[in-house]
Amino acid sequence: MKIYVNVNTGHDGNGTEQMPFRHINDAAKIAQPGDEVWVAPGVYREYVDPVHAGREDARITYRSVEPLGAVITGAERIQSWVPYKENVWVCRVANSLFGNYNPYTTMVYGDWYFAKADKHTGCVYLNNRALYEAGSVEECIKAEVYECSWVPEESTYKWYTEQDQEKDETVIYANFHGADPNEENVEINVRRECFMPSKTGVGYITVSGFVVTKAATTWAPPAAYQDGMIGPHWSKGWIIEDCEISNSKCAGISLGKYYDPENDHYFTNKYVKSPTQMERDAVCRGQYHGWLKEKVGSHIIRRNNIHHCEQGGIIGRMGGVFSIIEDNHIHHINNMMELGGAEIAGIKMHAAIDVIMRRNHIHHCTMGIWCDWEAQGTRLSQNLLHDNQRPAFAKQLKGGMMCQDIFVEVGHGPTLIDNNILLSDASLRFATQGVAMVHNLICGALTCVGEGTSWRYTPYHMPHRTEVMGFMTILHGDDRFYNNIFVQKWPSEDFITMHDS
Repeated sequence: MKIYVNVNTGHDGNGTEQMPFRHINDAAKIAQPGDEVWVAPGVYREYVDPVHAGREDARITYRSVEPLGAVITGAERIQSWVPYKENVWVCRVANSLFGNYNPYTTMVYGDWYFAKADKHTGCVYLNNRALYEAGSVEECIKAEVYECSWVPEESTYKWYTEQDQEKDETVIYANFHGADPNEENVEINVRRECFMPSKTGVGYITVSGFVVTKAATTWAPPAAYQDGMIGPHWSKGWIIEDCEISNSKCAGISLGKYYDPENDHYFTNKYVKSPTQMERDAVCRGQYHGWLKEKVGSHIIRRNNIHHCEQGGIIGRMGGVFSIIEDNHIHHINNMMELGGAEIAGIKMHAAIDVIMRRNHIHHCTMGIWCDWEAQGTRLSQNLLHDNQRPAFAKQLKGGMMCQDIFVEVGHGPTLIDNNILLSDASLRFATQGVAMVHNLICGALTCVGEGTSWRYTPYHMPHRTEVMGFMTILHGDDRFYNNIFVQKWPSEDFITMHDS
């Protein structure tokens, strides 16, 4: 059956071509295996929560009628700004707009977050460009350049928020540098996700040709619920293709972990376990919660344009096993440098078991591809990576990560890295074992060989399965370099790790 959606129709219909729904989520409530949801061009300010799963032989397909014509956004336009002082305007938003999740009272923080926890998940956008969060109204008025930004000329556009408890309102100040926010397209993000099932196990869904943008996503470390603007939420067989995905506060696409109330940010919230032990727990608990080849993973992420997200383009622990990530253009990730921690990259995958990442073009990211833990049967092939490095003019963020094209960390292999072009100053960070580097053009340094492996023991799995075979420390070695071309570039400056504390 075909179900039709058109936000520009005069009134809500029943999903027929003659009387389409106005909201994609109305179609998502009724779509059954084999159905196709055809979405007309327009801006859909809603959260799409698919209720029913498709089947391997009868997928549920959501398709933009016009490629990139249908926009699913987590933001709302605000046109109630009043002048405050100099170039700064102010608006008030009733907290009822946010429901049970207010991005302007929620901080970006959690396990493996190393920068100062002073940024909200909320954000203000001027003509689709994110503004930088200030620490006070005075800082917003001064509008000074943020020294860590990779785009310093944009960093003087500031915003600041506070709560009016008496009126139950969110107050937002913003410096638009002479622009009239009531005439320009000024939006604030209000929803946590754009297209992601609220429950696990809603598999075999195709999302094709949409713009997905401006969600107030949260920090997504490996032992926590990992949200993204769009993602399968611990299910099997999704296809996300030909989409433009941008301006997520944290992650663009999440192939990550479900919410486990007994293992969620426990180091940050309870200080009872190290984050590394929590990751080991997550692997074992995942087995109990259905982490099997038959139930989770095997997704296809292809031909997407993913950019201007501040944690990662594609992230995920365990939920992305057996997936193919191909032909994506991933760029300008974490360039604002407002966030810092160990989960930031163009692609950041934990437990990328039998995952193929091929023919992706990744550039201007803090890190290109980061395969953390259990890169077993992982293949990185035919990718082009360049300019994944901090510009010389940008100050190093305290709590920020090192930059390189590829980082493989604390796994046991086998990991195959072949036929890639690595053009950044640092090509490979190598703190693992069992890697084969074959037929690559390597124009940067190999950094931190063996760093960060002491006292860390990680799992390895039955071949081509998720079932745990055992745990082992990182012994190093069993690495092979065959037929690579190394080009000596002028050495960059030594990197100094800067902790916020």
